[in-house]
Amino acid sequence: MTSNARELAQIPSTPSGRKNLVTNGAMNVSQRGTSAVNASSSGTYRIDRFKGFASGGGVFTMEQSSTVPNNTFSNSTKLTVTTADSSIASGDYYAFNTDIEGYDIIRTAYGASDAQTLTLSFWVRSSVTGTYSVTAYNSDGSRGYLNTFTISSADTWTKVSLSWAGDTGGTWNKTNGKGIILRWDMGGGSSGHGTANQWTTSGAFAANSTSGSVQWIATNSATFYLTGVQLEVGSVATEFEHRSFGEELALCQRYYEKNYPQGTAPASSSTLSKGSFVVHTSATMTYRWSQQFKVTKRAAPTSVIYSTTGASGNVRLNNGSDLAVTIEDSGDSGFAVYALNRSSTGGEFYWWNWVADAEL
Repeated sequence: MTSNARELAQIPSTPSGRKNLVTNGAMNVSQRGTSAVNASSSGTYRIDRFKGFASGGGVFTMEQSSTVPNNTFSNSTKLTVTTADSSIASGDYYAFNTDIEGYDIIRTAYGASDAQTLTLSFWVRSSVTGTYSVTAYNSDGSRGYLNTFTISSADTWTKVSLSWAGDTGGTWNKTNGKGIILRWDMGGGSSGHGTANQWTTSGAFAANSTSGSVQWIATNSATFYLTGVQLEVGSVATEFEHRSFGEELALCQRYYEKNYPQGTAPASSSTLSKGSFVVHTSATMTYRWSQQFKVTKRAAPTSVIYSTTGASGNVRLNNGSDLAVTIEDSGDSGFAVYALNRSSTGGEFYWWNWVADAEL
């Protein structure tokens, strides 16, 4: 065997490209801030690409945590029950989701005869033991595969690996909308109960949990930690794919971007990384300028401009007062801003910050 042949033989036979379909599975990127925020009925983000849902009388918070299963991770998401729901109505639900873009699930061949087996793995820890549920859905929730896993020891990290056969039926989005929704059930009513280990087609998000799953939301001060989330093609969970922080951040910025420094929450009072516009003439006219994104968005985002004081819909005028402005033509690469019929003097300047949200 030649030297080149020996070298080629030693190269691992692994798929090209990134194997993990989940973005920010190590919970390192948290552009919106790191402190606790409440989940909501419409979905609330704290860690990038993961959002919490609470539809009922209970409340739980989400925050970035440094509690991790081992030294290969630096962060996790921590959920905490702050108001327990011990009387859950049939239609109530509590969940923690991540949405995977349709373009990224093309390799799964879902909805076709050669649909691939997928394996989901993650590290989890909770103060409440028992059987939990996590479901993979299509974009409208009409197709879902419900998996269960068990946490046997309280406040102890557990590595979970779950595999399921690909869905050869149903409609799976393969463009820039929701492709696969992963949903960890944190408690819910009987209308969301389903059967584990099979594809369910009974209705939108009808199989969130089994009837015997833990009602985590019913225990006040209960905690739940999650990190190392990986979804990959194949029937075996492989080692977690650690990406550089810069790469993971850029992947997250396809869906949400801010100009604030990474450690500064949006809508804060900040002049660091601010945008700036200077008027060089004295005239009454509409002043217009553009703001470009670092990363092209999944779709035209909802863009918001802030004065450096944190006032929404404003710029800072000459660092002395806030001036209302309007955003227009927000597209996947940037947006325009204008101040209408502004009577300006030469040397007048505007400062601002911004966020752009194109989440699934």
